[in-house]
Amino acid sequence: MKREKRSPWLLLGAAALFLLSKGKSLLLVLGKFSGPLISMAVTVGAYALISPVWFGLGLVLLILVHEIGHVLAAKRKGLPVSLPLFIPFIGALITMKKHPKDAVTEAYIAMGGPVVGTIGALAVYIAGYALDNPFLLVLAKVGFLINLFNLIPIHPLDGGRISTAVSRWLWVVGLIGGAAVIIYLRSWLLFIIWALFAWDLYQKYIKYRGTGKPTKLQGVYEVDVHRIQSELPSWYAFSDQQRGPLDYTTYSRLTGEQIVRFHWGTLNFQGEMEVPQGSEVTRVELTGNDRVMKDDRELLRLTVWIEYKQKVNEQYYEVPSATRWRYGAAYAGLALFLIAMIWSIQAMELPMP
Repeated sequence: MKREKRSPWLLLGAAALFLLSKGKSLLLVLGKFSGPLISMAVTVGAYALISPVWFGLGLVLLILVHEIGHVLAAKRKGLPVSLPLFIPFIGALITMKKHPKDAVTEAYIAMGGPVVGTIGALAVYIAGYALDNPFLLVLAKVGFLINLFNLIPIHPLDGGRISTAVSRWLWVVGLIGGAAVIIYLRSWLLFIIWALFAWDLYQKYIKYRGTGKPTKLQGVYEVDVHRIQSELPSWYAFSDQQRGPLDYTTYSRLTGEQIVRFHWGTLNFQGEMEVPQGSEVTRVELTGNDRVMKDDRELLRLTVWIEYKQKVNEQYYEVPSATRWRYGAAYAGLALFLIAMIWSIQAMELPMP
């Protein structure tokens, strides 16, 4: 019996009706992922301008695998992180909502990206080799290059963070080696990363050595206006323009985080922010308060700035010798493996996409 061929427009229409009927539920599910998905689509489109679409899609997926490695490592250490956000021609990033408590934790999370990313690139390489597909092999080579690039020992690359558990002297190696790579590749992106890292090291270890680097941190808080008005004396006239210093105290949690707790007595408002360990807080100031409407409620949005001197916390970098050797061996071994894989693919003389 011959089956009737259905029009593709009929199938598209049915799919559209399904999405419309389930639109609200779908938006709730995708809302959390909308930012990463949109940034992925934009990045694929950007790469498609200079290469085939399939290559741009594959490249973004390899970057995604790399970032998932960071996310999984952070979850294993109990640290909340954001979903990856993609930036065309630069890569992707995740933001940590809590600071690592020591150099080993920082290095572990940093190592997760190149390790999982290398596994992803290796899977593409195996598929390309098995299928004798030169395009997959080229994509695998780019994946290996991305992970090797991230192992350069300068911040904010993964290698700079892994170095915290091996030796901070690797940062000097990164400065010298990074300069050589910049000259060879003529990469403006790497030059910007290298220059920012060099400036940060100069400030921490030379200019502000012993005194601490002056730093600011901003926090935004929302308070219900009706609750404020009900708790204030009837004679008090509240002004949206009130600014000024706030009373504060600092303390450390058992888990190692340094917390600044501040208080605005007028509104009986109390908030707190985390600052890097070993910081010397010098001032906490209310810099803005504006009335806004949110979910049919009138809220007072408070902006608070914390000024502190960020000192180098030597305890943060105290790592047992055995752990240093273990991370050092893993770091060097991964770098050598990536170099070997890139060299093997390079020897095949494959066509570029």
